[in-house]
Amino acid sequence: MRDSLGLTFHHIGVAVADIDKAIPAYRDLLGYTAVDGPYDDPLQKVRVCFLTVPGSPDPCVELIAPMDKDAPVNRYLAKEAGAYHLCYQAADMERTLADLRSRGCVMVSGPVPAVAFAGRRIAWLFMPTRQLIEVVERG
Repeated sequence: MRDSLGLTFHHIGVAVADIDKAIPAYRDLLGYTAVDGPYDDPLQKVRVCFLTVPGSPDPCVELIAPMDKDAPVNRYLAKEAGAYHLCYQAADMERTLADLRSRGCVMVSGPVPAVAFAGRRIAWLFMPTRQLIEVVERG
């Protein structure tokens, strides 16, 4: 199914309370290095940073911290959960979103431009199983 949508895996999003404290923990404990960001995204009300393990096939991790008390990610942090979402890149955003919605996904927000992706649009959907996915326009 994923191939028919033109989706490719991009990253795992992890909710954290404080990005400046999380980056050293991921570095010191797991060997990750910050490769992009941190970025403040006032539209999403979050601060994000992308991490990878140099030379490793491990997936990219996006740390996501709330910018204020109204940030949607705060609801997730209140449950003391970490893994927040999976992100996929889409070759054709409109076709992909229409197809996902026809398969039972519920649009949460978007598509809207994202600071961390140089203005490329992102959209958020709940899968029928209530897991959150992010779709980002392929650059």
